[in-house]
Amino acid sequence: GVFYEVVQSFPPVEENVEVDSYVTSHRWRRHSESLKSVDTNRASMEQDSSEPGGFTDLLLEEGHDNTTQIEEDTDHNYYTSRTYGPYDSTSRDLWVNIDQMEKDKVKIHGILSNTHRQAARVNLSFDFPFYGHFLREITVATGGFIYTGEVVHRMLTATQYIAPLMANFDPSVSRNSTVRYFDNGTALVVQWDHVHLQDNYNLGSFTFQATLLNDGRIIFGYKEIPVAVTQISSTNHPVKVGLSDAFVVVHRIQQIPNVRRRTIYEYHRVELQMSKITSLSAVEMIPLPTCLQFTSCGPCVTAQIGFNCSWCSKLQRCSSGFDRHRQDWVDSGCPEESKDKICEKNIDTTETPLYSTTTLLPTTTRFRVLTTTRGSTTSHLPTSLPTEDDTKIALHLKDNGASTDDSAAEKKGGTLHAGLIVGVLVLVLIVAAAILVTVYMYHHPTSAASLFFIERRPSRWPAMKFRRGSGHPAYAEVEPVGEKEGFIVSEQC
Repeated sequence: GVFYEVVQSFPPVEENVEVDSYVTSHRWRRHSESLKSVDTNRASMEQDSSEPGGFTDLLLEEGHDNTTQIEEDTDHNYYTSRTYGPYDSTSRDLWVNIDQMEKDKVKIHGILSNTHRQAARVNLSFDFPFYGHFLREITVATGGFIYTGEVVHRMLTATQYIAPLMANFDPSVSRNSTVRYFDNGTALVVQWDHVHLQDNYNLGSFTFQATLLNDGRIIFGYKEIPVAVTQISSTNHPVKVGLSDAFVVVHRIQQIPNVRRRTIYEYHRVELQMSKITSLSAVEMIPLPTCLQFTSCGPCVTAQIGFNCSWCSKLQRCSSGFDRHRQDWVDSGCPEESKDKICEKNIDTTETPLYSTTTLLPTTTRFRVLTTTRGSTTSHLPTSLPTEDDTKIALHLKDNGASTDDSAAEKKGGTLHAGLIVGVLVLVLIVAAAILVTVYMYHHPTSAASLFFIERRPSRWPAMKFRRGSGHPAYAEVEPVGEKEGFIVSEQC
């Protein structure tokens, strides 16, 4: 139930947000093989890890084992996460020292650094893969997270986020608190520097960052975490560490003209163990293959990547049915087409999956639904705020559950619009033809068309009489007489 104000946003912020909850079982569980085959290249930002007073000086004194200590190694269907403890040298390698970056590329956001519960849009200089989708714009929030959705609403904490540490941070309570970000063309680093909790300032300052790389990897780095994350209160703001994504479905409200309801379905969430988030720790999340990476039918339907991939010939797209293109998938009839996995042409085996194959087992996961309404002033805010206890929220979504009648209605509206244009054009042509005929007959009174209309002119005319003028043989003055008297014409006429 936390609302954020969004500055410099486009498209406009959706004001009305409503949360519903359901249950679903439309997920598949990946069982990863040995993670030795996973590429573990680190975020190389050319930083010097031995700077005085920096990250390495905070490490504990000698007597500790500095060998690799992977605290957690978890498979999340879309990502594989690895958590490195404070005594692991990898934690130092993953931390990006923004102070040593080019100063003209490091930007301190003035609004975010001096306000509470604000968010601002930031453009990326590269395509960032997120759940198989490429993003070029994100929204950075003061609450320790990045919003990745295209539909900007006020409940940014609900879903579609990258959260190194989402909490009730307020940079305005301290002059030393800043929100900085750095983009070098291949990676974006967002750092919350010396921020304090708004409802518990005395706990101390937090310093952490999130790094988004162009290969899809996401790295959380923690330099200063003064208290256990599990002790941070979630009364006034949700506390989350992880990722989330959702798809948006637009419904037309027939009872209210020009009003559409936007429903946001959260189809996946990565929840990291908060007890592992400490000072000098780090988390690396490596993306796993998705159906969206396949560009032809054969490799799509034969893929063994942990998802039930299907090919839609109308969209020329491979999908499991649960991604950000869900509405197009349903509107185009792809769920029915996906039941038959036989490709129209011979299966092309030249394209191979980019990653190793895994075994499938059914599983369940939680879904969260956000509903936003756009339209006239008939929309209203919900009377009660929803809870943020996400561990109890689930969603039931059938294959046809997200379908709407928007497609048929829009097609019908397009047909009527085209017919109206044709009718207007025909009317304009008729009027132009009438004008041209009139002008022609006016300048050609002896033409067949002119004589045709003269012969059929009305026969009742006012009766006239002529009388001789002032002596001129060809002059006659005309004055009207009664209709029944007929015509009296002088001989000179």
